[in-house]
Formats: sequence, C-alpha cells, structure tokens
Amino acid sequence: MEQRELFLQSDAALRSVIDRITPEQLSLPAPAEWTSKENPTIRDILAAHARDEAWVGDVLAGRTIEEVGDRFNGDLLGSDPIASYDRINDEATAVVQQDLDPAAIVHLQYGDYPLAEYLQHTSIYRAFQAWSIANYLGLEYALPASLVDLLWEQILPQVDEWRQYGVFPPAVEVPADADKETRLLGMTGFWKPTSITD
Repeated sequence: MEQRELFLQSDAALRSVIDRITPEQLSLPAPAEWTSKENPTIRDILAAHARDEAWVGDVLAGRTIEEVGDRFNGDLLGSDPIASYDRINDEATAVVQQDLDPAAIVHLQYGDYPLAEYLQHTSIYRAFQAWSIANYLGLEYALPASLVDLLWEQILPQVDEWRQYGVFPPAVEVPADADKETRLLGMTGFWKPTSITD
C-alpha cells in the first residue's frame, strides 16, 4: 500500500525534525496558523502532534471519537516532551506496519474515509509540518528525495481540488532552476526563500 509507505516516511521526517528541537525552543512562539490555540508555543505544536500520533492506533482499529472518549486529553508530553513524543510515535509506527485493509472505513473528526485515504491525509500534514517547523526554527533540513517523489505522486493530481478546499494555500513562484523539493513546496504554497526567524 503506497499510502502506508508515504505515512511511514512522512512520520519519520517529522520525527527527525522534532528530535532536533531543543528544550529552549519549546517555549518559542509558534505561528498562529498552525493551530487554533491562542498564543501557541512550539511545545503546543509538539503536543498536538503527540495527540495526533496517539490517535493512530484507535483510528486504524475503526474506533470512533465517542468510543475513545477523553483518553488523549491533557498533557501527553510530561517533563520530557521529546522523549514522550518519540514513545508515542514508536507506538503509531508499529500499528501502521501491521497488516491493514486499505479499504476499511475509519472515523475521523471530519467524516468517514477509507483507511488508505486517512493515511494519505495525515502523511501530507506530517510532511509539510516537518519542513515548516525546520524552516521556522532555522534548521538546515530537506525532505528526503524518496518522500518528495511519493508526495509529488499523491498530491499533483489533486492539488487544485485540495487548494479549493483550503488544504493548501495559493501556489508560490519558485526559481526557474529549483529542485523537485522546492517545486513541490512552491506548488503547495509552503516554500519560503529564507527562514522566518532570519
């Protein structure tokens, strides 16, 4: 299942960036558009990703929000946020690596979808958050070439439709000689020529 590989690579990309966040950076303000939380910090963004990872097992098992209840409410990060995220990420990875039925219906906050489509949605979110967090914090980072290829294949046929739904912002013009990663980021409206923190 191509969506499984996309998820695993996107998830690994996000984790590789999160693992480079220092304790001092956790208290930095985060872009407001990344979350609905008021005055968010990088720790708040990490907490949201930890919660997203924690839900993976129950979503893939076909459980509803009502069935899961408030199990993932509250602070999942504790006193060692990066280590806590990594532990939750390990659990999500193990579940996705199991034998899955891509046509099985899973229950999301915004509707019911085939399992493969859920993996696609969450993969795209993770991949671009990996790049965005790294860019925002001024980390030297590039999405792995194999992940760029997978994202290109999954996104390109639907990018205009998804843009109409608000998934992607308007496209950004990139240099004529840009590499494939930069063209992907431009096509999806994420590319910025320099770090926000510069």
